[in-house]
Amino acid sequence: MEGRLLKSLTMMMVILMSASAKIPTTMDGPFNPETRKFDPSLRRGSDDLPMNHTRLKKNVTSNFPEQIALALSTPNSMWVSWITGDAQIGKNVTPLDPSSVASEVWYGKKSGVYSKKRHGVSVIYNQLYPFKGLLNYTSGIIHHVKIDGLVPGTTYYYKCGDSSIPAMSDERLFKTLPLPSPNAYPSRIGVVGDLGLTANTTTTIDHLIQNDPSLVVMVGDLSYANQYLTTGGDGASCFSCAFPDAPIRETYQPRWDGWGRFMEPLISRVPMMIIEGNHEIEPQASGVTFESYLKRFAVPSKESRSNTNFYYSFDAGGIHFIMLGAYIDYNRTSAQYSWLQNDLTKLNRSVTPWLVAAWHSPWYNSYSSHYQEFECMRLEMEELLYEYHVDIVFSGHVHAYERMNRVYNYSLDPCGPVYITIGDGGNIEKVDVEYADEPGKCPSPSDNIPEFGGVCHTNFTSGPAKGKFCWDKQPEWSAFRESSFGHGILEVVNSTYALWTWHRNQDIYKENNIGDQIYIVRQPELCSVSPQIDVTA
Repeated sequence: MEGRLLKSLTMMMVILMSASAKIPTTMDGPFNPETRKFDPSLRRGSDDLPMNHTRLKKNVTSNFPEQIALALSTPNSMWVSWITGDAQIGKNVTPLDPSSVASEVWYGKKSGVYSKKRHGVSVIYNQLYPFKGLLNYTSGIIHHVKIDGLVPGTTYYYKCGDSSIPAMSDERLFKTLPLPSPNAYPSRIGVVGDLGLTANTTTTIDHLIQNDPSLVVMVGDLSYANQYLTTGGDGASCFSCAFPDAPIRETYQPRWDGWGRFMEPLISRVPMMIIEGNHEIEPQASGVTFESYLKRFAVPSKESRSNTNFYYSFDAGGIHFIMLGAYIDYNRTSAQYSWLQNDLTKLNRSVTPWLVAAWHSPWYNSYSSHYQEFECMRLEMEELLYEYHVDIVFSGHVHAYERMNRVYNYSLDPCGPVYITIGDGGNIEKVDVEYADEPGKCPSPSDNIPEFGGVCHTNFTSGPAKGKFCWDKQPEWSAFRESSFGHGILEVVNSTYALWTWHRNQDIYKENNIGDQIYIVRQPELCSVSPQIDVTA
């Protein structure tokens, strides 16, 4: 009875706050499509930070830990990752011995008092190019330790490293998230995509840190190390344009080390959950791909029974997150699809009412860039996500912001998810400014070929765009779009209401200034019937 009363009071408070602040809710929609054009006083992009930049330089010696990062494991355990030793780049490189440095984490509830210790695993990886003039890379020693027995909502202090050398880090701290419950949620969840290492990236991360997230979701394309030759130098906004004679899509792996150092002040105290993007593919001549992504980051793959870092799930209070791989088989006969079905079947919405999905490449996108690029993935998976009533979907890939009306199969649908494109972190490839519905901006069906999967570009068979590949106006499913760099914050209030806010980089020094804001409202009582499928595109 008390719980129901508390929920009712909370809901009333949310409604009153929404009314007084004039924040719309999804119940007010669907909204008329709105576009805020790119501000011509701004630059579309900025140069990459140099490797000798203060935030990218190595500031520890020998086997002391650096690039310290956290990731959720289970509701009462956490992954701690870091790197020791020196990476090497050159024609001939000698891999370090991972067993030469121990992987230890000391942790406890009081500063300087570490009541528990845990050991973990260590690995290295290589990025090898047997071509004349190209350099090879071998990483430092990458450590992953899972610490457990954590109490929810509690601050922990920790050190990591090898106490026998001794080479332990300075003390860090983090606060655990609440356990899965319909009445407990992380205070703020930061959502970022397509980040890179530019001046715009710096603004994005500084702004995100100011917004004080308790969890960060990164929707792919992290370091953009593959915008460089193996010899380093200057990065390129278009690799194929700048380096047309490159024998392979090269990558300058020290950018990954710089990215780890750049992010450490945030992600050594706030867990970051990632999913791969196309810039993480990084093919080697031997056919090996995704080595840096797979080795550098710990994710709860085994904990969520996926057994691969390419897709997994986790709980954050009353939110169940599904992280899907757009660059691994997603067809209905695939292991990923089978895992997704099993994960959704086991989901208890009375414990985790909110269901949020994330992957790199958007299904709904009205920009010219990457238009209908992952239509094959949508055709394979959308029905399943709709059937289980996913509430919100986050994607990146398009370097701009776009929020959709609730949509399913290109039709407005009150039971469809709210799709949000947030690929505007600040990378060197610049912000996207062209829309597929503008005159002369519709891509041809031979454009936007995905780096993985098939091509399923088709004309629409019904609705306002019937018989056409592109709409001739902003699609009705596109509620709001703007070409600008930024990040998002998700604040779940209760099992019904969540506040979504998009922060633009240019507003970092303006108080109470936001780019987009809406309450996303769950209405499960309206959406209990399984869908009748009618493909319209």
